[in-house]
Amino acid sequence: MKAAWYEKQGNAAEVLVIGEVDDPIPAAGEVRIRVRASGINPGDVKKRADSFGAGMPFPRIIPHSDGAGVIDQLGEGVSSEWLDQRVWCFGAQTYRPFGTAAEYTVVPLEQVAVLPGPVSFEQGACLGIPIITAHRAVHVAGPLIEKTVLVQGGAGTVGMTAIQFARQAGARVIATVRSERDLGTPGAYGADHVVLADGSLVDRIRELAPDGVDHIVEVALGANINNDVAVLGLGGSISTYATNVAVTAIPVWELVFINARLFFVGSDDVPKAAKAEAVAATNQLLEKEWKNFQIAASLPLGEIAHAHELVEDPARAGRIILQISE
Repeated sequence: MKAAWYEKQGNAAEVLVIGEVDDPIPAAGEVRIRVRASGINPGDVKKRADSFGAGMPFPRIIPHSDGAGVIDQLGEGVSSEWLDQRVWCFGAQTYRPFGTAAEYTVVPLEQVAVLPGPVSFEQGACLGIPIITAHRAVHVAGPLIEKTVLVQGGAGTVGMTAIQFARQAGARVIATVRSERDLGTPGAYGADHVVLADGSLVDRIRELAPDGVDHIVEVALGANINNDVAVLGLGGSISTYATNVAVTAIPVWELVFINARLFFVGSDDVPKAAKAEAVAATNQLLEKEWKNFQIAASLPLGEIAHAHELVEDPARAGRIILQISE
């Protein structure tokens, strides 16, 4: 089968290779998916570039954790009802060398979900990491019904998804955006209020939530922690899944005085039960009121290096997808 891989880390154009590899065979409890679309997340390109300094965990890596396609082979113990099912998958390249940038991928059945008929393979390939991250970031602090949630970075992939999950949980949602061109995006995904992240941000949020917000979903902890503390209510919580700087100063006493809680969310290591909850909540929305991701570009497997470069472009809006097979 055709696949893309890298055997050393570095720039996309220098390390990504396209070639033929053996077709994978599913082991017990696994399924093989004929991949139709492969989603590319920032984490995928950071692993390839060694942005985290973790090195090569395997001699050869077929990248990308998320994808969608049709199950064509079953491992021992997997029910025959899964054969020929349209599915989306997550974690294909999480602690594993074999991701979705290939004509076939093999994953444990617990990392697969049925893709509802109206949902395209391209949209299905966008789900995995963003939905697990967003769902955990929204729910990690407990029930949210009739509470106020602030989503920092509401125009981003995780932010837009977090808005939908918070609304699904019965919360009132305030979202922030970095530019005026993005002001309409969070509202389209269900945010009750959208605030521009400028010098009046704290005052505006305080007007909307005089007693402070109950929970914050944070995309850039280093840049936003002081504003977060300024708008957080008594007993409130912050869940962060990213930061703009690796080492962040935390205003401890301010957080202590309001009995705040701070959670760190990494999608790879979200507990299995929480991942299952995220998948169930996602498919519930997919069946009824899911708002699709914007697809900025859909490229063939042979253009994977260019696709990675597009993901790395800070000015890019929308998801980048690889079309693997018809």
